[in-house]
Amino acid sequence: MFPPKSAQRTGRLRLFVIQALVFSLFATLFVRLYYLQVVGGEEYHAQATSQSVREVVVQPQRGLIVDDMGRPLVANRTSWVVSIDRSVLAKLSEHQQRVLLERVAGVVRVSAPRIRKLLVTCGEEGSESGVCWNGSPYQPVPVAEDVKKAVALRVLEQPEDFPGVLAEQQSVRAYPSPYGINLAHVLGYLSPITEDELDQSRKDDDTSVNGASSVGRAGIEKEYDRWLRGMPGYKSVAVDSMGRVLGDDGEVAGKPGDTLVTSIDAKLQGTVERQLAKTIAKARETYDPVTHKNYVADSGAAVVMEAKTGRIVAMASQPTYDPETWVGGITKKQLARLYSAAADNPLLSRATQGQFAPGSTWKPIMTVGALNNGFTPDTRLDCSSGLQVGNRWFKNYESAAHGFIGFDQALQLSCDTFFYRVGLKYWQQYGSDPQNVDAKDPLVDEAKDFGFGSETGVDLPGEATGRIADRHWKLGYWKSMKSYYCKIDKDDSATSDFLRLFAHEFCLEGSYYRAGDAVNYSIGQGDTIVTPLQLARAYAALSNGGTLYEPRVAKAVVSADGTTIKKIKPKVQGRIDASAASLRYVDQALLGTPKVGTLAWKFGGFPLDRVHIRGKTGSAEVQGKQSTSWVATYDENYVVIAMVTQAGTGSGTTGPAVRAIWEALYGIKGTTVDPSKAAIPGTTPPAGLPTFMADGSILPPSSAKEN
Repeated sequence: MFPPKSAQRTGRLRLFVIQALVFSLFATLFVRLYYLQVVGGEEYHAQATSQSVREVVVQPQRGLIVDDMGRPLVANRTSWVVSIDRSVLAKLSEHQQRVLLERVAGVVRVSAPRIRKLLVTCGEEGSESGVCWNGSPYQPVPVAEDVKKAVALRVLEQPEDFPGVLAEQQSVRAYPSPYGINLAHVLGYLSPITEDELDQSRKDDDTSVNGASSVGRAGIEKEYDRWLRGMPGYKSVAVDSMGRVLGDDGEVAGKPGDTLVTSIDAKLQGTVERQLAKTIAKARETYDPVTHKNYVADSGAAVVMEAKTGRIVAMASQPTYDPETWVGGITKKQLARLYSAAADNPLLSRATQGQFAPGSTWKPIMTVGALNNGFTPDTRLDCSSGLQVGNRWFKNYESAAHGFIGFDQALQLSCDTFFYRVGLKYWQQYGSDPQNVDAKDPLVDEAKDFGFGSETGVDLPGEATGRIADRHWKLGYWKSMKSYYCKIDKDDSATSDFLRLFAHEFCLEGSYYRAGDAVNYSIGQGDTIVTPLQLARAYAALSNGGTLYEPRVAKAVVSADGTTIKKIKPKVQGRIDASAASLRYVDQALLGTPKVGTLAWKFGGFPLDRVHIRGKTGSAEVQGKQSTSWVATYDENYVVIAMVTQAGTGSGTTGPAVRAIWEALYGIKGTTVDPSKAAIPGTTPPAGLPTFMADGSILPPSSAKEN
């Protein structure tokens, strides 16, 4: 039996509708496919392609640092770096990740837990400052730097064992050490950029740094970082679905860093470093009759400066460290040693950051102050064996007595009691009220005029200001320490009779500026402290007639192609407010120190008639420690300052080193002066700059020839 015709017609209609719907759907899909592949094909292809292309930062080669002759002090070398691609790592199971990281840890000698910390992006949960990754999320993360070539080849040759692990060569800092120099405190070091620094650079729209950058942390590496760092490049790389690099897809070239030319002379620097180290070693073998043990000689510094410009020709500090320590990352143990008091804080530059009592090297400054405030070259004061001030007997060194003498002999013989009388005279005239903090003090004013108690402006970060222990300082110190010592006095908790008495007196009258403070100050004792660089700058002002320069290490910035970008000229910070006659008087008086004064026994046979050295020695006494040894010298071209803590007398300990430095400066052997043998050709620093050739070689300035 067949269905009625009406039902058949209804079925055919439904089939037709379904066919029409299917046809319409296919037609729509066809049109859409045609649009995607033909009309908008290029656009969508570009979008799909961009998803498989990643941007990788190409770090620029950092600029060289060279000396005045063009000798490299800091250069670059290639280093094998092992990195991990986190996008590939993320595609592995937890077990596979653990196995891979343990395998990598085993070959690069970095613990797996540390590698995990290195892979965490800074700011994310679990990130640790100083360890986390600041760079692009698409860039492989370095987990081991400066690895051995054999380790890198193993990673490259066994990709199946190290999926997502890369080994490539990168540029790192190298230290050629011409003439065996160290120069660590002047050069400084690099370390990875911090998250805060990266955020600030983005706010400043500074594109010269990125998350993978290393930046200067100390020395001229920090001071001139923006010139040395260069500009990074960017490379686009094609990757597959597993994140593996298939090939390059374009590159924007970076710009290498500029070269920094310094006023340091490597040959002289080598001499200075060796002499300082030799002096310390010898002092440690020498018996101290005062403390009945060998000298500790725990630190020291030496500075050679151009007197007419303030440029630093050589500067050394002990103890020091190997700048290579920072290359490839520094361990916690190494870092702890650099900051360790037991190791005498090797990271501290004694030349610019060390602060020490100046001792008798202070007396020329006091003389200028006295001659400009009532005393004259005709003044005669008693150089007695001692002087009673209040209830205390202030003795002359070794209780020597020389009768009535002038300022010239007082400087040459380093007579303490002569300068005690100068300091006491001003205290009695202007400040006998010990509570008057605004009392006039010409000697304090003169020290400030010479730049003591403030920064020199040297182009090295972190310099110390030193301290002038005047009335204002003593009041401030008393306020800051009063509660501490008054508590000791009240509770009677002192561990010794000396501390008990000191705490009691300090609590009652610790702010008073007494006559004893004034006389101590006049000979560079008490609480006044200076840096070796401050003292060198002050003696340069004595040499050049009263101009205070901001010390400079850098001389010029030169581009990679040899073009001079910036010349760093000497900068005057101020002029000494003193008569020309007083400066000349001190200058002439100090000529006698190496001839007939406290330096004479160390400069016997030296050709002083041809190299006109002026000098002053100092043996600064420090409570509870051995004396600090100072020698400060200069001529019309250079200032040479050297000091060693806990090492005895100035001339006895440091004198031979200072003489050896002068001999190197002028090519002196015995009594013969041979400029052709001088450390610096021509005996004075070159006025011009080294020549940078297209082939990468560097020639000394045209006015200088290597000897």
